[in-house]
Amino acid sequence: MESLQNQFLIAMPSLDDSFFERSVIYVCEHDNKGAMGVMINRLAGVSIESVLQQMKLIEEEIILPPNMGNNVLVGGPVSTDRGFVLHPPKADGKWTNSTMISDDIMLTTSRDVLIDLGTIKGPEQYLVALGYAGWANGQLEQELADNLWLTTPADQQTLFHLAHELRWQQASRSLGFDTWQLSSQTGHA
Repeated sequence: MESLQNQFLIAMPSLDDSFFERSVIYVCEHDNKGAMGVMINRLAGVSIESVLQQMKLIEEEIILPPNMGNNVLVGGPVSTDRGFVLHPPKADGKWTNSTMISDDIMLTTSRDVLIDLGTIKGPEQYLVALGYAGWANGQLEQELADNLWLTTPADQQTLFHLAHELRWQQASRSLGFDTWQLSSQTGHA
């Protein structure tokens, strides 16, 4: 199977009553070792500013871009104490632990990017998530074969500009249908 890196995984209705119900996951890595992604449409119930204050990275209020919603997302059930920041690359942004996912998207897991949020040094667009979704070698491929996920190329509009609660519907629309048209039944005529 080709790598699904830089793709969205869209949860099928059959994933109801699970952690991934109605989720959209941005796939950051997919190779022969497995896959890793960040869920982009579920709020963690905490603001970015309060996380930065708890980590003692800021002492006073900062002004974060208003279009970001300033909320931390639930990235997945693995390593929920770790932060993951998705953002476009920035020419002068040199953060310790950044990985290029595509020409348009980076994943940074170091504290230094958090310090730069809301400043001229920080990325203009970003998502901050706690935790990630992970799959062992062959596990994601089996879930795709079991019709648990749909895939579509990721786009920055959905990732950075669309409200989190609209991302599941928009991702399925990008495939040419609305979520109400999806069935949880497979293989039946």
